[in-house]
Amino acid sequence: MRTITLEEHYGSPAFLTGPGRELQDRAKEFTGPRANLIDQLTDVGRGRIAEMDAAGIDVQVLSLTAPGVEQLDAADAIAVSRASNDFIARAITSHPARFAAFAAIPTPAPAEAAAELQRTVHTYGFKGAMVNGHVRGRYLDDPFFRPILECAESLDVPIYLHPTEPPPAVVDTYYRGFSPAVSYMFANAGWGWHIETAVHVIRLVLGGVFDRFPRLQVIVGHLGEGLPFMIHRLDNMPPPMTKLHRPVSAYLRENMYYTFSGFNFPATFLDVWLEIGADRLMFSADYPYAPMAAARAFLDQLPVRPIDRERIAHGNAERLLKM
Repeated sequence: MRTITLEEHYGSPAFLTGPGRELQDRAKEFTGPRANLIDQLTDVGRGRIAEMDAAGIDVQVLSLTAPGVEQLDAADAIAVSRASNDFIARAITSHPARFAAFAAIPTPAPAEAAAELQRTVHTYGFKGAMVNGHVRGRYLDDPFFRPILECAESLDVPIYLHPTEPPPAVVDTYYRGFSPAVSYMFANAGWGWHIETAVHVIRLVLGGVFDRFPRLQVIVGHLGEGLPFMIHRLDNMPPPMTKLHRPVSAYLRENMYYTFSGFNFPATFLDVWLEIGADRLMFSADYPYAPMAAARAFLDQLPVRPIDRERIAHGNAERLLKM
């Protein structure tokens, strides 16, 4: 069975000497499986492929690791995006059967972001864009970002919406008051990242993004960031209230795709599968933040029909990303 994973990260030199400096500093304190995080992020060659082979992963769709470029000034975001895309394009050229990529785009400069998405899709065959959450408190439903959404729809490529830390005011209100380690994790991978991303998706729906761009597709990880669990509750905002063309749940089922990205949890998977269906679920490991082997073992044990396992493992990605 072919396997394609969609939330797999790398770190470029331009990123690690810029917005990734804080990640490098934190990584110095990591132990256990993450002790070699920076080495794993920067290895887009033989070492990574050896790990893929050992885990039974055929293709990784690579993306610049969080926090990406969303919190940078426009000029810096443009420079880091372009350098990172050129960096990963060289790795794909060296291993075209094993790697593909989502573009890093300078979201603080939407016109330039659209141009960079076009460049990477047309020149390098990239499969869409990775956006790491809000841009200094501005979300993609803001008309400011229209050029990006318009471009993605016209190119028929998806946007992968990855978590980022909530805006500072939200962090201060919701997540402070504990030890630094607990407050940080509470605001990030322990809780805040996922709620932040779910709110971002709901803003896209309520802001009418999918009515203006009905063919636009957005991918979220972590088995839906809690959205499938709340899908019926969200329909308490019906079209007569929202002025949208469809119920909120329809957009979550027809304009969204969902990946695993380290959420190897059977009950959570079953909720997403029952609410959304196998046609919009896709495999991922969240490497190097989570092990590829654990993701593959979880995929193999899913309580689904073989045809649905094939869709999740590779078929849906092949269709959406034209692979």
